[in-house]
Amino acid sequence: MIQLIHFPLSPFSRKVRLLLAEKGLQVELVEERYWEREPEFLRRNAAGKVPVLRIDGHTLSDSAAICEYLEETRPEPALLPSDPRARAEVRRLVGWFDDKFHREVTEGLVGERVMKKVMRAGHPDGTKIGRAAKAISFHLDYMDWLLDRNRWLAGREMSLADFAAAAHLSVLDYQADVDWERSQLVRQWYSAIKSRPAFRTILADVVPGFRPAPHYADLDF
Repeated sequence: MIQLIHFPLSPFSRKVRLLLAEKGLQVELVEERYWEREPEFLRRNAAGKVPVLRIDGHTLSDSAAICEYLEETRPEPALLPSDPRARAEVRRLVGWFDDKFHREVTEGLVGERVMKKVMRAGHPDGTKIGRAAKAISFHLDYMDWLLDRNRWLAGREMSLADFAAAAHLSVLDYQADVDWERSQLVRQWYSAIKSRPAFRTILADVVPGFRPAPHYADLDF
């Protein structure tokens, strides 16, 4: 049995969950309150972060390394293109969302509004929330620009770049932090990826103390 140690509102965990589900792999989900730094969890990943994947007798950490492993060992369906230049573009966009988007948007909105309460780490920082609320408009506009030129974010075929972006946006959408009226192209793209079977378990996530937005699981939002 494949086992994924995760936290429901971790976009990095969600990215790996989407990849596993898209490849049709059955997985046991084990929720981990990683900030509590339990010794058993730290033994598996000294960095103290989720996700951690147990597969093929190995324990893998870091979402980027996990996704590369899955692509190499379970190549169908392919979510990294064979062309080197196209593959580099997918990796660039995955890095964009997992680094820049996460720092500028996800940490400020989900980190301050939700995770601080879950982790009992103090009061939300209104300044950080305000900056993140402004920054998301820039990122949505950039996605609109990409989708005006491509069917999917990185090209004609759906890729890991789409799953990375959707993982972050789905976490934000849990608390209705995405203005879907800003771009019809982005809204249509998210509706398409949200409708995939791979998304079903994510749309069923519920974090105690935080009810999802009414439209969160609605495929025709």
